Amino acid sequence: MIIRTSLLSALTLALVGLASYVAVADIKRLSAIPDALLGSWATSADDCRSAKESYMVLSATTYVNSDVNCTVDWVSETAGTRGSIYSAHLRCAKPGGKPTSSNVVIRQRDVNHILAGPTFNSLRTFGRCGTTEPAATK
Repeated sequence: MIIRTSLLSALTLALVGLASYVAVADIKRLSAIPDALLGSWATSADDCRSAKESYMVLSATTYVNSDVNCTVDWVSETAGTRGSIYSAHLRCAKPGGKPTSSNVVIRQRDVNHILAGPTFNSLRTFGRCGTTEPAATK
């Protein structure tokens, strides 16, 4: 009886440990923004030309818009039903201000369009600057 209880307890602990491992295995930590997301992005073709607040530039290690200049600390990649979802953890500086931490969530819709914003509830569509189709038309 004691052996059966001990065996059952050990099996339960092993399953709990495995379940915990599987739950965190879906998130990969990257050191840079993926190549497919690099470039200049805006919510309209006009914003690509004027570099307004709805304009951003992503490089492997930086996120820049009209307000801030940020360096990428790391990027979390999570599998989603429509492709990978990225969360870039940033260290940002505004002119004359002290550095702050920030996040930007990015999901690629297609090769020329992404959804991006500080939270899932505030994602906006951005089109790649230099393409013939602005983001607002898709």
